[in-house]
Amino acid sequence: MKLNLSILFVPLLLLGNAVGADAATTSGPNALALAALVADHTSALTAAQKRQMAWLFDGYVARIPTGAGPISVNADSVTCRASNVDISARSCTLTLGTTTVSVKGRLANELFATMAEAGVSAQGAAGTIFIGLTHLSCTIGPQAIRRRDGSGASCSYQPH
Repeated sequence: MKLNLSILFVPLLLLGNAVGADAATTSGPNALALAALVADHTSALTAAQKRQMAWLFDGYVARIPTGAGPISVNADSVTCRASNVDISARSCTLTLGTTTVSVKGRLANELFATMAEAGVSAQGAAGTIFIGLTHLSCTIGPQAIRRRDGSGASCSYQPH
């Protein structure tokens, strides 16, 4: 009997490509939620842009000026922790350029859950569940979101 080595080789090639692909993307409601939560903490946005992000996330699309342009939301890293021992312990650290922001409690839980919804995998170690990403880059198009057709929000990132 002759063994066809390509049957074994092709799956290994595919596995190798999957493991090497670190970049990830999300779009639609998950991207809007992630961008809005991060936008609230960054100094790179103007007060008007932060207000627009809050309106979009809260569903007040009609408040967005018709001439409002795209909004870019970026973070160097976002890392959240939740304890499965001290079940009241939740925290996140956002690195935004030279600024580091820490949040705890409900806000941290919201960010943790939103990253999970966006496809970031959580990992556990020694009583703590971690979730994190680096190189977050989101583009929010208020005018596209105004059309209410599911477009207008996309993010790319690298999971930790």
